[in-house]
Amino acid sequence: MMEPLVSIRFSDNRRCFRPGETFDFDCQLDAVEQSDLQAVELSVLWYTEGKGDEDMGVHYFERRKDTGETDLRELYRVSTKLPLSPLSYDGKIVKIRWCARVRCFLRKGREVHQDLCFQLQASEE
Repeated sequence: MMEPLVSIRFSDNRRCFRPGETFDFDCQLDAVEQSDLQAVELSVLWYTEGKGDEDMGVHYFERRKDTGETDLRELYRVSTKLPLSPLSYDGKIVKIRWCARVRCFLRKGREVHQDLCFQLQASEE
């Protein structure tokens, strides 16, 4: 069986957003049969990288299950208002990253995911 193709696209093709702004992304699945999909999870989250413990916070989460009524492969839009913090940060010791994440849960216990990172900044640079 082929790995499903997961595509994520920000609705206005920007990669830098401000706190409180509405954030939209579209996602679509390809190269997978609908019958092979159990669920799709869509989220907007932040995580840290660097020294010490890694942290993660989920700002938006939605789980779509296979009910037989909706094709989970079709183009789907997520929209949420971004929080005031934490802002993206690219330090030497720690980094804070924001991303849109799509996780696909397949029959037989397999899972595939895709992330697309963006910046949450007080002002656009």
